[in-house]
Amino acid sequence: MPVTWKSALAPLSLVLLVPMAACSEADSPEPENGTRDDGTQTLASALAADDHLRSLQAAVERSDLSGVFDGPASYTVLAPDDAAFEALGDEGEALLEADQRPMLVAILRDHLLPGHLTPETIGEAIERHGGPVTMTTLGQAEVSFSRSGDDIVVSSGDGMTAQFAGTAIAANNGVIIPIDTVLLPPRQDTAP
Repeated sequence: MPVTWKSALAPLSLVLLVPMAACSEADSPEPENGTRDDGTQTLASALAADDHLRSLQAAVERSDLSGVFDGPASYTVLAPDDAAFEALGDEGEALLEADQRPMLVAILRDHLLPGHLTPETIGEAIERHGGPVTMTTLGQAEVSFSRSGDDIVVSSGDGMTAQFAGTAIAANNGVIIPIDTVLLPPRQDTAP
């Protein structure tokens, strides 16, 4: 039977989270580009508390997906930081308009993975697989994770790439992994 990413990552994520849960914040400093355990918060409250993810929080609120981030299901959020949204310029501002809500929801769903995946578990999967690992988002898009030196890079099916950018947050219903680029779908030409 072939090994899938789900079957390969599930036991590893549990093994890595047990030692993290045993450490208090006073016992260990916040990791750089690792995962900080904050299992007392939901994804929604952890997102609201992060000063570098304000634009994503606004997008989640405008998309009416806030309930997903407060619900019992577990998700991994590939979370574009504020600089990633700023890089979109006017296009990013336009996505927050009411008539663009369907597009905003689609983009956000392509930044959500089912399950509780930390950068460490993704990195271990890349190592075990001997190269890139592909996963399917809630929006049914495929993303691939690979290494570039010590960094983990996520690539969308259309070739857009983003790097993990900062400390991930493990909440009680998932993980927020900051990334440095908004992974947009390919542009559709509307000209006749």
